[in-house]
Amino acid sequence: MTGSSRMRNDLRSARASISWLALIVVLLFADDAGAATKVGPFGVWLTRAGDARVHLSQCGSGICGKIVWLKQPIDSATGQPQTDDKNSDPSLKKRPIIGLPLFVGMQPSASNAWSGQIYNADDGRHYSSTITQIDPAQLEVRGCAGALCGSEIWTRAPR
Repeated sequence: MTGSSRMRNDLRSARASISWLALIVVLLFADDAGAATKVGPFGVWLTRAGDARVHLSQCGSGICGKIVWLKQPIDSATGQPQTDDKNSDPSLKKRPIIGLPLFVGMQPSASNAWSGQIYNADDGRHYSSTITQIDPAQLEVRGCAGALCGSEIWTRAPR
């Protein structure tokens, strides 16, 4: 084998190694991208207004959610932590908002969607609700009182 033949073989071998390396890198990133789309709704979400963070976790086959952070955790009228003072049940009026469960009976209803009830601490009432994960970083939370419905987009909270 001449020097130029050996050089061509070495060059082909180097190109093949680079091609394999490039393929491995592409597959690694493709796997990461696929994993991101498989991320479920579990974790901490920031409400549209940015005034609360809600931790979603799995409860059996459904979803549980509780408030874990408030932008204004202290009630300005009392100087104490905010409580569920709008609740119609007198025994629940003193429970803290932080730690308050928001979802009742949220069960899978479609792909990336759950249905049940949501508690609104602003008025102390439960509403028919659906949660739909739009993508790994966005969640649509919809609530209905009879035929009147409203929704908002929650975003995954930064770590």
